[in-house]
Amino acid sequence: MNTTEASTVNHPVVSKEQWLAERKTLLAREKELTHLRDQIARERRALPWERVQKDYVFDAPEGRRTLADLFEGRRQLLVQHFMLAPGSEQGCPSCSYMADHTDGMNVHLAHRDVTFVAISRAPLAEIERFRRRMGWQFEWVSSHGSDFNYDFKVSFTPEEVATGKIDYNYGKWPLVGEEWPGISVFYKDDAGEVFHTYSTYGRGVEVMMGTYNMLDLTPKGRDEAPGQGMAWVRHHDRYEPAPAAKPAGAAGSCCH
Repeated sequence: MNTTEASTVNHPVVSKEQWLAERKTLLAREKELTHLRDQIARERRALPWERVQKDYVFDAPEGRRTLADLFEGRRQLLVQHFMLAPGSEQGCPSCSYMADHTDGMNVHLAHRDVTFVAISRAPLAEIERFRRRMGWQFEWVSSHGSDFNYDFKVSFTPEEVATGKIDYNYGKWPLVGEEWPGISVFYKDDAGEVFHTYSTYGRGVEVMMGTYNMLDLTPKGRDEAPGQGMAWVRHHDRYEPAPAAKPAGAAGSCCH
């Protein structure tokens, strides 16, 4: 086999010079994406705000807290709409995958005037039970009994689900279910008024999935089966042991 044409995984293998030339071509495309991402971020920050009119109240380990209380003295609040419905034995694996990235980010978010909180419809006792199992430290409160999840289009009534389409991700969503993921952002001004500045749903929530960003750098990428998406994701305490690394020189060896 000509190793300049193919490798054991049927991928082209080229000279250093050709690799560098093609890497530079890709770099130009990556820079385009970076500049586009920066531009979209500017447009996102320029979106108009809407004043939050309802007095939402949540159950927290510290007691009852308003939406304004959740800011904890900062001006910006980042909310993960975590899929944990009342009576659920455990949280959504994909939302848990998102949440696994949170504790490490929190200290950095706080130093940029941002408070993070997860919000679910499940009663607080059910949230706390699952949080203890997963070992998370971030703030997680219950919207049980309030309209919060419904108003921000991440929870849907049985009647809405029965129609076969729900109003999710700013359009009619063909997949049905009472709970869906999302991220919402709020701002509190010096007068204490709270404004909704942004929400994202669907694949927009991948912004929390740092593991995906790392996988996208690798030759196998996300390595997801066609049409299966995140079916491989497990709660971090439910994975089988990862395959052991092969000893150096073991691959392809004919010596015994």
